[in-house]
Amino acid sequence: MADDPVPPEVAYQVIHDELLLDGSSRLNLATFVTTWMEPQARVLMAECVDKNMIDKDEYPQTAELERRCVAILADLWHAADATGCSTTGSSKACMLAGLALKRRWRGTGPPNLVMGANVQVCCEKFCRYWDVEARKVPMEGSRYHLDAASAVAAVDGNTIGVVAILGSTFDGSYEPVASIAEALDSLAAQGGPDVPIHVDGASGAMIAPFLDPDLVWDFRLPRVASINTSGHKYGLVYPGVGWVLWRDMEALPEELIFNVNYLGGEMPTFALNFSRPGAEVAAQYYNFFRLGRSGYRAVQQASRTSRCTLPARWNGSPSSSSSPAATSCPCWHSLPPTPRGDGTSSRCRVCCANAAGRCLHTRSPRIARTWPCCAWYAATGSATTWPISSWRI
Repeated sequence: MADDPVPPEVAYQVIHDELLLDGSSRLNLATFVTTWMEPQARVLMAECVDKNMIDKDEYPQTAELERRCVAILADLWHAADATGCSTTGSSKACMLAGLALKRRWRGTGPPNLVMGANVQVCCEKFCRYWDVEARKVPMEGSRYHLDAASAVAAVDGNTIGVVAILGSTFDGSYEPVASIAEALDSLAAQGGPDVPIHVDGASGAMIAPFLDPDLVWDFRLPRVASINTSGHKYGLVYPGVGWVLWRDMEALPEELIFNVNYLGGEMPTFALNFSRPGAEVAAQYYNFFRLGRSGYRAVQQASRTSRCTLPARWNGSPSSSSSPAATSCPCWHSLPPTPRGDGTSSRCRVCCANAAGRCLHTRSPRIARTWPCCAWYAATGSATTWPISSWRI
């Protein structure tokens, strides 16, 4: 640290220029997290970044927004009596759910947690940090995730729970939560251990309620004790915010909840950290309020359509204006291009165009890219005054 201060303009400019060496988040196709939100959401986050989520006496309305978000998720996941909280991400949410599973467990030997080998690293972290055996079921043949038979085969009297993934990190697939629950029900009915399920819905728990409403994977299954999701993935919020819900207070042992009075009144808390900003929670509620069910359905459907369409187009299938992609990424098809005098198409000003007038949704005319803001545009039409490029493969 230097001995003397520098002017704020100098400090800003030096750090700003250093950060130019980072990659552009808007061009990051490898990220799992949201890299674009509406300007109004960004303003709202800036207004809440200095609010401490833990201080519910001083910031009761921020606490109310968190409560509303939990209630909305409980409704989406079919739990009338659910309890839950926000976290800094789905990894922390998984750890809190794991702690509840371990506290409820009443075995006598070393505890274990059953999961597929495709599990996200946060579950392995939980096991290592809290001295639980990570009992990982390997993949076999064309089975790339956990199934009912392999899950039950791995369970014993010291199993604290089974983790079922809704949206595998490797291929996005849903593990058969209902089948796993049925197999565990049968095991318990035959005198075997009564093992609860935690659903790691980091991705899928914000997709299935809108695109797969008939799929039974959530609290409709009595064996599902807890569910987590990531607000900064398909919750469409900047990092970092996650959510974890338990089906009822019985699933969340009371001894894990602390009551603190450092900041005034008695405040219950179940978290690994203490202070954190309220900005992400406000942004999550903004999206829930702004989009509603139909808006989220449209955004998620646009993303799924792009995902299902890209492989065929990558393999050279002919372009068609009536293809499913026509309803997903507007930078491909939805609106005609605006010709320019130099022979190029108009800039895509919905999200990321450069000064040369080239639509940055494509690296070349033959390689298409899709972006969260494209899906948002297709869902909300919130940038209809801007010309859209029409690159075709």
